[in-house]
This record gives sequence, structure tokens and C-alpha cells, in this order.
Amino acid sequence: QVQLVESGGGLVQAGGSLRLSCIHSGRSFSTYSMGWFRQAPGKEREFVAAVIWSGGSTYYADSVKGRFTIYRDVARNTVYLQMNSLKPEDAAVYYCAAGRYLSASYYHSGRYDYWGRGTQVTVSS
Repeated sequence: QVQLVESGGGLVQAGGSLRLSCIHSGRSFSTYSMGWFRQAPGKEREFVAAVIWSGGSTYYADSVKGRFTIYRDVARNTVYLQMNSLKPEDAAVYYCAAGRYLSASYYHSGRYDYWGRGTQVTVSS
């Protein structure tokens, strides 16, 4: 069984930065693709970024490309989301997700096996 625990959310001014962390408690972290999704009030959960288990390729939603960076530390079983130049529209609950051996359709929430409880990101204008 895998547990994911996010941290690092908070309140930041527009233009500021935050780094989210997600610790993966299970074994074989390196066999999991890791994704970040977000959900704002009244909106559907949307894909933000993913790092693929084999090779470490990264993918981003167009809305965050160039501002957010996803990376993992295999030794620490942790995936990070560095968020720079934050905008008010980035405000949401951010969720970490893990999908074992996931390579295709990483942008689809249904492809992930495990989810964290989320961390709130608030961006003031």
C-alpha cells in the first residue's frame, strides 16, 4: 500500500514562489510515475505536471509551462513541484498522484493508482 503526503502549500503574493513536496511511503518509488493535479473551487481537477518513472521525462500543462518544474529525488522517495511566477489563477488544492509503470495518458487522473489528500495554494493579487 502506498501513502502520499503533500506539504508546502500556503499563501503567496502574485509573482511569488512555492515548492510543494510529496513523500511516497511505499516501496519501489522508482517504478511510479508521479503527477501533480489541482482543483479550484467549482472546477474539475486538472493535470499540472508529471514525471515518468522510466527515464524521468517531464510533462506540463500549457498553463504552467515555463513557470513550474516537477522533479523527483529517488533517494528520498519524494517528488517536488517548484512553482514560480504564481498567478491568482494558480490558486487551488494541489494533489500528488502515483501511477505504477505509467507512461501513457499521464495527464488523465484515472490512470493513477494513489492520491494524496492535497495541499492548499492561495495566491493573492
